[in-house]
Amino acid sequence: MAGVMSRRTFLAGAAAAGPALVAGARPTDIRIEHIEHAYEEYRYRAPYKFGGVAVDRVTLLNVRCVVRTAAGHEAAGFGSMPMGNVWSFPSRFLTYDQTLAAMKALAERISAVTAVYREYGHPLDLNAALEPGYLHAAQQVTAAQKLAEPIPKLCTLVTASPFDAAIHDAFGKVHGRSTWLTYGPDLLPGDLSRYLGSEYTGRRLSDYLLARPVAMLPLYHSVGALDPLTEADVREPLHDGLPQTLPQWIAYNGIDHIKIKLNGDDLVWDVDRVAGIHRVAAEAQARRNGRECVYSLDFNERCRNVEYLLEFIHRLKETSPDAFRRIQYIEQPTARDLNASRHNLMTKASKLVPVVIDESLTGLDALMLAQEMGYTGAALKACKGQSQAVLMAAAGQIHKMFLCVQDLTCPGASLIHSVGLAAHVPGVAGIEANARQFVPAANRGWETHFPGIFAIRDGLIRTTELSGNGLGAVP
Repeated sequence: MAGVMSRRTFLAGAAAAGPALVAGARPTDIRIEHIEHAYEEYRYRAPYKFGGVAVDRVTLLNVRCVVRTAAGHEAAGFGSMPMGNVWSFPSRFLTYDQTLAAMKALAERISAVTAVYREYGHPLDLNAALEPGYLHAAQQVTAAQKLAEPIPKLCTLVTASPFDAAIHDAFGKVHGRSTWLTYGPDLLPGDLSRYLGSEYTGRRLSDYLLARPVAMLPLYHSVGALDPLTEADVREPLHDGLPQTLPQWIAYNGIDHIKIKLNGDDLVWDVDRVAGIHRVAAEAQARRNGRECVYSLDFNERCRNVEYLLEFIHRLKETSPDAFRRIQYIEQPTARDLNASRHNLMTKASKLVPVVIDESLTGLDALMLAQEMGYTGAALKACKGQSQAVLMAAAGQIHKMFLCVQDLTCPGASLIHSVGLAAHVPGVAGIEANARQFVPAANRGWETHFPGIFAIRDGLIRTTELSGNGLGAVP
């Protein structure tokens, strides 16, 4: 359970949150009656290397809330998300423990800001009103802990995401329906201009979300930079009953979609890695008469410039044209700060294969700048908040961008949330579920109730269990 903060901190957070967006409450609007948070800690069964760093543990931030409608009805909601400090708060100066401690301190302040906000509204209204307070709280933590680097906006979004999820979950439950059915005009007044600006006048959010989830989604299996491809690569056998090599995983889960983590600073290694994975995967699929594999490539912003990416594409096409042909998209090749690297235009690369932003996507301004710079797609993530995810899903469709959904090695309720996002956004072609590979212990207890999501045998995640109210996860 979270610790108690001082009254002064509570009031400071409330003042920073700003005024409510709605002048008068509708009977269906909610306000937050109670909110609390807690943590769970897990160790990875094997390190997961991405972005040049090997991660071997995870801290889950779990949030529970109670909301009340203006008509007097109450319901409880739940949200959960990995804190993901290595990904959301990478630092050259701060250690893993320091960035995690900063996120925990931020969670305390976000909880305080949220707890004292007493206005009514739709969850999107509440999030829009609260986010400035969350960003201010991040500045306060940076100052209080004398951090060598400020907490990034992405890190603030990740820390706030389970709070936002819990509120959306409770909103669905108090109205006796799926959260994904709470974005129509009966519960959400007005149009997208309320949140995205006048350019979106007349466009309703519900027009860009599916009322019923797609029944099946291909599972994207992640191959980290340290993951063994064959038995010859295994240095430390795990003997835990789960696969360890790529062919074993292909047989175990029936996968035919593979996400490949690349280093971005060694051209020969990156090309050989993709070609090698393709060779191993093709042989494994041939043995089982499986489907042709599809790949996504993730540099985690490690390419020093777009020229590196273009040379990589050129060499891969020469080395393994069949592997290149099967690439569905390339994710975040260069640095996340687009304003600082406007020279890294993706126009030439995105003509060859869709190039999407991930770490860069922190709001509509970033999405529009990315499109201006030649990016053709965006990775949606539940860990950036349900409110942002649905709004960016709509904006991406309006601007005809390629959309995909990634996870943050999400286990349990956070994976259910992520799957729900992928299944309700039109055109999303697959979903990651990395926790089953790296931290299966955090999934225990969920498999029985959601076998279609947690027990994969044919490479497909099934969404039939996403039939409950709210976001669908009952902890």
